[in-house]
Amino acid sequence: MRRSVTLGVRGVVTDHDGRVLLVEHTYLHGWHLPGGGVDPGEGAQEALARELQEEGGVRLTEPARLVSLTTGEEFRGDHVALYRAGGWEPCAAANQGEILRTGWFAPDVLPPKTTVRTLARIEEALGIGVGLAGEDP
Repeated sequence: MRRSVTLGVRGVVTDHDGRVLLVEHTYLHGWHLPGGGVDPGEGAQEALARELQEEGGVRLTEPARLVSLTTGEEFRGDHVALYRAGGWEPCAAANQGEILRTGWFAPDVLPPKTTVRTLARIEEALGIGVGLAGEDP
């Protein structure tokens, strides 16, 4: 028996001060970029818009830019499209209890529990080096 191929999305969203939006899930360890799975019949941009609104309280006001497509985040058949958000506005988050907390962090002082993959995706999307802060907020 084989596991099917999956498609997910993650979004790099920055505020006017250049801080990056990260989320901490109730069911995963560490800080992550907001995102999730693409539902059947849903496009990647649609999924990204939905996930950003649900997890981060961010409503896209223009299409996000595709940065990369990676494989193997959790399983070999996983594929994750990384997007960089352009225009956005705040909105009410509708995460229904899956998000423990959200935060906006300067790329050079990200929380210590930021995952290695998240660090790599932020560097990739922003084209800069990132760093970790001394302690978790």
